[in-house]
Amino acid sequence: MNTSFFGEMFETISERGRALLDRSRNRRGNALQRSESLVDLCEELLSGRGEASGAALAREILNMYGALTTGPRIAFFEGLETRFGPDPARVARAVEKYSADPGDAAMLELHRSTEPRRLELLRRLNLAPAGTAALVRMREQLLEAMARRDDLAPVDADFVNLFQSWFNRGFLVLRRIDWSTPANILEKIIEYEAVHEISDWKDLRTRIDPPDRRCYAFFHPALVDEPLIFVEVALTREIAGAIPPILAIGGERLNPEKATTAIFYSISNCQRGLAGVSFGSFLIKQVVAEISREFPRLSTFVTLSPAPGFANWLRRERRREVPGLLSEDDRKALEPLDEAGWSDEAAIAEKLKEPLLRAAATYYFAARTRSGAPVDPVARFHLGNGARLERINWLADPSPKGLKQSHGIMVNYLYDLDDIEKNHEAYAGSRIIVASSAVKRMAPAASRELVPAAQ
Repeated sequence: MNTSFFGEMFETISERGRALLDRSRNRRGNALQRSESLVDLCEELLSGRGEASGAALAREILNMYGALTTGPRIAFFEGLETRFGPDPARVARAVEKYSADPGDAAMLELHRSTEPRRLELLRRLNLAPAGTAALVRMREQLLEAMARRDDLAPVDADFVNLFQSWFNRGFLVLRRIDWSTPANILEKIIEYEAVHEISDWKDLRTRIDPPDRRCYAFFHPALVDEPLIFVEVALTREIAGAIPPILAIGGERLNPEKATTAIFYSISNCQRGLAGVSFGSFLIKQVVAEISREFPRLSTFVTLSPAPGFANWLRRERRREVPGLLSEDDRKALEPLDEAGWSDEAAIAEKLKEPLLRAAATYYFAARTRSGAPVDPVARFHLGNGARLERINWLADPSPKGLKQSHGIMVNYLYDLDDIEKNHEAYAGSRIIVASSAVKRMAPAASRELVPAAQ
């Protein structure tokens, strides 16, 4: 109700502002012709002072931007990069003033002068009705452009700067998603599921309606009925090592009062425009608190996670002409992976099991980015949040997607509430992969000793 009230209020302000804006432009003659481009309109928005006319102009800019095709969009981003950075003259004056008298007032002016004008522009665009949602979409398109345009990185940095404030944890609301949730939100859960595709409404109901299943999502007041991130949870008696039993329709159900383990088997970010703004750690911690209040017997909190980069990494390692992280014996033993349908042949699959598990353990310990972080993005996420690499599971996801991206491998990350902070510090400070003894035994000693060397 409050969200609707404020939305209607801003819409009214914008409509009144549009009338003021039109009258002002009529008096000035041909303002729109002088502001021939969106960038010119952005300059006009920054120079204005009235809130009502500003909201109307912001809406006009966002509407015009929404109609752009790819080429003009990139040109607009170029304009944001070249024309809306810090004002060099103002920075020079502020530096001179601070050098002469380094007091608080001079320091404040120096700080303000170095802020890119883009930040204030984005703040004013946000005043338009549904402005936040439009800016999130704009940043999604900026990320697409940056695949070929590294020079737009300063613009992206300003988006992230603001989004980290606007989507601060204090503004987010955790809601449980169940069969009574409005259909428009349930449709988005189906659409945004990024780990294990939801095929239809029956499949969705299997994940959110049974007593031993839970689904939670974070929402933001400025994005009405738009989930930011959601997690699907299965309540069990033990740590699951495969995904098919969890996703099975019509499978045996457990009385949740008898559950001891909560398995986070799918975490999906819904808004690509918010990439780099982390909600996942907050989501997991709050869901743990929420679900523990409901079921005090729960003592184990663990994920069943994909290994999205494993198959590509292994393919590159196997093709190396010089010795890499795999032994020559394992490279030879893994040759059947090139054969279609290997996972359906029990004898072949059994021969692949040990060398493939060794390769997976090597991947987690030794495959690193230039900064020394794990190559695997899911590993970076969970290890950075203080989880422990608990178990590597053989043929845990035999779906076509699972076989393609990870040869069926899935892993369990354990969130031990007593060790989360210690694990996080070990990873953040030294890029140490905190893992169970079982996982350590899988990896060749040489690969464990590479930590935290970059690859």
